Amino acid sequence: MRIRLAILSLCVGLPLTVQGKVHDPREKSKAPNAKVVTSKKGAGAAPHVALPVAAALAASAAPASQRSELPATVSDSAPEARLTRIFSEIEANRLNQALSLTESLLKQYPNFRLAHLIRGDLLLARTRPIENFGALNNAPADKVADLRAEALARLDAYRQKPPGDAVPRYLLQMQPGQKHAIVVDTRRSRLYLYENDTRNGGRPRFVADYYVTHGKLGADKLVEGDKKTPIGVYHITANLPRQKLADLYGSGAFPLNYPNELDRRQGRGGSGIWLHGTPSDTFARPPRASDGCVVLTNQDLDAVAKNLQVGLTPVIISSSIEWLSLDDWNKERTELNQTIENWRGDWESRDVERYLKHYSKRFRSGEKQDFEQFAQQKRQVGTSKEWIKVKIDNLSVFRNPGKEEVIVVTFEQDYRSNNLDNRMRKRQYWQREDGKWKIIYEGSA
Repeated sequence: MRIRLAILSLCVGLPLTVQGKVHDPREKSKAPNAKVVTSKKGAGAAPHVALPVAAALAASAAPASQRSELPATVSDSAPEARLTRIFSEIEANRLNQALSLTESLLKQYPNFRLAHLIRGDLLLARTRPIENFGALNNAPADKVADLRAEALARLDAYRQKPPGDAVPRYLLQMQPGQKHAIVVDTRRSRLYLYENDTRNGGRPRFVADYYVTHGKLGADKLVEGDKKTPIGVYHITANLPRQKLADLYGSGAFPLNYPNELDRRQGRGGSGIWLHGTPSDTFARPPRASDGCVVLTNQDLDAVAKNLQVGLTPVIISSSIEWLSLDDWNKERTELNQTIENWRGDWESRDVERYLKHYSKRFRSGEKQDFEQFAQQKRQVGTSKEWIKVKIDNLSVFRNPGKEEVIVVTFEQDYRSNNLDNRMRKRQYWQREDGKWKIIYEGSA
């Protein structure tokens, strides 16, 4: 019996091979980024539409010279690789093999709803033609749409790993004690884990990536209850174990310091933004399903948790990650480190006016001083100083995602003078104004 199979076509845009022919459900209106290539298996082979479906399909569509070098270490807990194989088997019309792989996936992840839906469609395809993803009678349209979005997010991220010769623009410098950093891309529903490779000058080294859920209404949180995930540079503030939480939060939770100083300066409100897991009866949630938190599967959260340090680990959330080549990353880091060193040196010089040129007219301090109040205080204090020594240790520099050019600088400051010794952990926000970096906020961290 001939099976006219459109299973998963709406999910991942696969061309479907049936009895030696190709049926492309997007034939009337192909995606603008589709690239048609010819199979190398034989002169009479049917054309193949290469879309961001899976790493295996992408590799066959792109010449080896054009493929990005994949990092040496990737997540071994996520199901993306097997989903890719399943969709490849479906494309080749090897449905029994696809079903076997799906059932194997479900043995490891019994609550994986996307895999259950794929299994149901594969079983249904044995009895009658099916036209769409989630073909079971009375399948809730909204639930099917959520699972379709999850499949697209997982497969797209699996195909497009972080460039092997580039790093996120935000991770300019981690202090030696920061062993790892997290970068979240809300558009891709992906969390990337980076190691602080101190043996190579603190270069961020890609370790693993994980599927995540974020806010129901997207990113760029502004007010309490807007169901959005914030964009910015944050830090882990606590480790809340499963025993102290409702089942909603899964195997644990890691609160973030939202709103941070920059958020408050920009009038952003709300609270309770965490990294956390999923309920015990749920493997994964749809890409947009939280009230603003970043949610991982419990297995992935447990893997990530081993690398998190309360008070130290940065969590940088962006709507779309910017990547820098290593040369550009080194150049940008060197420029910013030199800017910070110039500020430190001008403070030591006791030339108050030169020192104040590093501060924006829009400056606010942790003590709620504006620029004029801050400048007046520094001028008064400066008259009593015979010498000043300022030492900076454990410096971290992170670029804030967003339209405005802002960096977050944190360090241990050891200040000594003829009449005062003081040591503190300080945080500054620098913003580029008219081509120059200026401090817009300074306070304790």
